[in-house]
Amino acid sequence: MLYLVLVSLLWAFSPGLTKGLTTGLDSSFVAAARLGLALLVFLPFLRLKGLTPRLIASLIALGAVQFGVMYLGYIESFRHLQAHEVALFTLTTPVFVTVLTDALDRTFRARALAAALLAVGGTVVVAFKGQAVQPTLWGLALVQISNLAFAAGQVGYKRLRAQHPALRDRDIFGLLYAGAVLLTVPFALARMDFAAFSLTAKQGYTLLYLGTLASGAGFFLWNIGATRVGTGTLAVMNNAKIPLMVAVSLLFFGEYADIPRLFISLVLLTTAVWFAEKR
Repeated sequence: MLYLVLVSLLWAFSPGLTKGLTTGLDSSFVAAARLGLALLVFLPFLRLKGLTPRLIASLIALGAVQFGVMYLGYIESFRHLQAHEVALFTLTTPVFVTVLTDALDRTFRARALAAALLAVGGTVVVAFKGQAVQPTLWGLALVQISNLAFAAGQVGYKRLRAQHPALRDRDIFGLLYAGAVLLTVPFALARMDFAAFSLTAKQGYTLLYLGTLASGAGFFLWNIGATRVGTGTLAVMNNAKIPLMVAVSLLFFGEYADIPRLFISLVLLTTAVWFAEKR
């Protein structure tokens, strides 16, 4: 679970930085650029020897869904929602993880679902306080599409690795990013206004950080972590990043957070992790 915790800390800075990028750059370009940089990080490690065409296609398809569809929806939602709203409305991801896993396994795990719902409750404490949060329906729909795609990719990669235990994650992860790039680049090319395009140094540095660390190293470590924990814990950790994002907003971006609510949220999330891991 250490990988999931470390990545949650790494991702805590992403919404504020991403929101800043989408005010001056097209969201599909930001998605394609981040994923392209992530692909460059893992290209030197890519090893195709011993991989069947079917396995290669499966990895590319998984990457297109988990990272490509997810980022297209996630980053576009910043055009309709504030950064903290985007973070808050990712709270349905653990439920998607649990439901998709049970559907594929043709079973029902009450403990995993209960842990996921407890994690959602922990997030709701932060999400819905005194003032009403009124996102546009389109923005909310984009976030949910993103959540579903990210959950489906995690579940799919976990199952694929279970079927091919001899594979090394670093040898194949470039294929996932390749699939995501193949999906996002056409969107970016179709939407970009090349005549008006400009990239400042600050935007370039931000993209470099988000592409190589948040996207590149982050997704790699997250998917490895996903293969080493139970479904309930994976579902819970998908929401652990939300109160962390609130804390980062408070400490680094000058935003307001309700400390008692944040504390209660963290207690509930910790309890959910314990409940998911309890045998």
